[in-house]
Amino acid sequence: MTGLVWFVQVVHYPLFAYVEGDFVRYEQLHTVRTGWVVAPVMLAELGSSALLVLNPRFVTRNEALIGLAFVIALWVSTWALQIPQHTTLARGYDTSAQRFLVTSNWLRTVLWSVRSGLLLYWLGRALSA
Repeated sequence: MTGLVWFVQVVHYPLFAYVEGDFVRYEQLHTVRTGWVVAPVMLAELGSSALLVLNPRFVTRNEALIGLAFVIALWVSTWALQIPQHTTLARGYDTSAQRFLVTSNWLRTVLWSVRSGLLLYWLGRALSA
């Protein structure tokens, strides 16, 4: 998800401003196709984070809770900030919605990046134990 969110943040969302033609159709297709890629991964991420809290084998319970907190924050951001902008854009291109989408998505970009760093740190620690 970290690689994907960086691609979306730096390339994809900013290019929304340059879509010519049927933007509504483009946005609708973007939402559906992105959902098919992102939803299973986000669900797996949520499930595995919750399972790790229940059975923390390679991390402490507090570390597992921190990991789950990141995932919950990502879900909240997605539902509270990004999805409403996509809903607005599905009715027609809106400059302020597109700009807010790019700006607010930095939160998810940072959260996934920090979470990935933590996961790599915990993995390294587990492998060296």
